[in-house]
Amino acid sequence: MDDEGPSRTALVTAYARAYHQIADRPRILTDPLAARLLGVTADELTALGRPATNRPAGGDVAEIMRLGVADRPRRLFFAARARFAEDRMAGAVAAGVRQAVILGAGLDTFAYRNPHPGLRVFEVDHPATQAWKREHLAASGIDLPERLTFVPVDFETDTLATRLAAAGFSRTDPAVFVWLGVVFYLTPDAARATLEYIAGQPEPVEVIFDYLADTDEDRAQLRARAQRAEAVGEPWFSYFTPGDIAAQLRTLGFTDLEDHPAADLVAGYLDGSTEFENEPPAALRPVRILRASR
Repeated sequence: MDDEGPSRTALVTAYARAYHQIADRPRILTDPLAARLLGVTADELTALGRPATNRPAGGDVAEIMRLGVADRPRRLFFAARARFAEDRMAGAVAAGVRQAVILGAGLDTFAYRNPHPGLRVFEVDHPATQAWKREHLAASGIDLPERLTFVPVDFETDTLATRLAAAGFSRTDPAVFVWLGVVFYLTPDAARATLEYIAGQPEPVEVIFDYLADTDEDRAQLRARAQRAEAVGEPWFSYFTPGDIAAQLRTLGFTDLEDHPAADLVAGYLDGSTEFENEPPAALRPVRILRASR
């Protein structure tokens, strides 16, 4: 990510979620704010979804937009992981949790659709991303909820604990942490440090995150995708086997783990569809989403 706004990944994800609203049925995630935040209309999204020969020409920005709409399996996963996280936040609220921390919030819109009046949401992200987002929120007429707190964190100079404390986050009350599309861009040590911080929160505490599974059958594809990510300036650094990440979490005190392959997660929201019944699409291998709580 540069210092001018959100990363390529954040933009692709946002366009995918916006296009999902008009292109996919059944709709996995209902997010009427995604397109508004981006400042894009349904007609413009539809044009981006047409076959390449029928699309208007464009530069890097147009290519980012197209990446967000063109790959249906990836688009469905972005919707499914957000839906899974929001379902889990609802469960945490029902259990009495009143704090949610969205790590690497990017262009996520949950805080502006938050249906839980008592839930305070802390959006953690790079200052440049947050500045871009706040500018576009204002331009699109999306109000900032009273229960939302922006937490700008530059991990080169700041620490998560310090910045959250300064923002009013209670270290002595339960919380749920959502950490999507981030872990693979961190070093293993940085990922571990964040999990240690989360594990230090009083019970009940829960974290939902996605990761890249380094397994024998997917290793070649994982390496190829990592090379493509590095080529566009957003290299991947962390991979885990499902057994290794489970062992780390249990060592940190998490006792209830739920780990889903991306294809299975998507299929679970498609009302009995057999679309992913056989070989998982390449875009969904080897991604997994994990919930850990205690």
